[in-house]
Amino acid sequence: MNRSPTQLRRASALFVGALLLASACGSDDDTSSSESTSAPAPAETSQAPDSTSTPAATDSPTKSSSPAADASSFKAEVWADNWFALYANGELVGEDSVPITTERSFNSETFTFEATYPLTIAIEAKDFKETDSGIEYIGQQKQQMGDGGLIAQITDTTTGEVIAVTDGEWATLVIHRAPLNTDCEKDADPDATCQYEITTPPADWAEPGFDDSGWSTATVWSEADVSPKDGFDEIAWDPAADLIWGTDLEVDNTVLVRVTISG
Repeated sequence: MNRSPTQLRRASALFVGALLLASACGSDDDTSSSESTSAPAPAETSQAPDSTSTPAATDSPTKSSSPAADASSFKAEVWADNWFALYANGELVGEDSVPITTERSFNSETFTFEATYPLTIAIEAKDFKETDSGIEYIGQQKQQMGDGGLIAQITDTTTGEVIAVTDGEWATLVIHRAPLNTDCEKDADPDATCQYEITTPPADWAEPGFDDSGWSTATVWSEADVSPKDGFDEIAWDPAADLIWGTDLEVDNTVLVRVTISG
């Protein structure tokens, strides 16, 4: 079929337009010349755990310890002729502020300390003496055997209750006795003529676990016997508190006493 030049020009234009359209759109299978416009997948990141978050539970058992016993506060009031040292559960918590070498050191002491129940109170008490002879004021007109005495009370400051007083129930051990021959009292050289007995304090005698079953019990003495002075009247003693010592106020120079309060 013969076409006119005008028809041929139209057909040629339509063919070229089709080719251009196909080139612009491309086919579904032709990916080599296409450009992806989708956003890239985000990279994986690691995040530090929150320090305030609760840790995951594990199968490991949790260890727990028993809480320590709570300490209580106590007040000690002591008068001694002439010197003392007080221990609570084996620890030194107070002593006479006036040295044992001081003559006529009559004074009372009040102090506080902390300890736990059961509470063991142990006191070492000494009468003044110049030498192991047990004689005082040697070489003076008033040369003599000295006499001792001790009174104490312990108050629980939390409750205000007096929980211990010296009395005839306290275990007692005399570790220095002199003179054993009392007729040497006025001798010119008592160190040469007076006999004495000194015992080494038992190890751990102030500790709670010490066995004092072999000790004697304290001897209770009256105020007339001891003649307490200088500080004794400064303390309001509980009516149950007694003056105590060994069996002999003059010969027994150093005594150990102790008691345990269950609480």
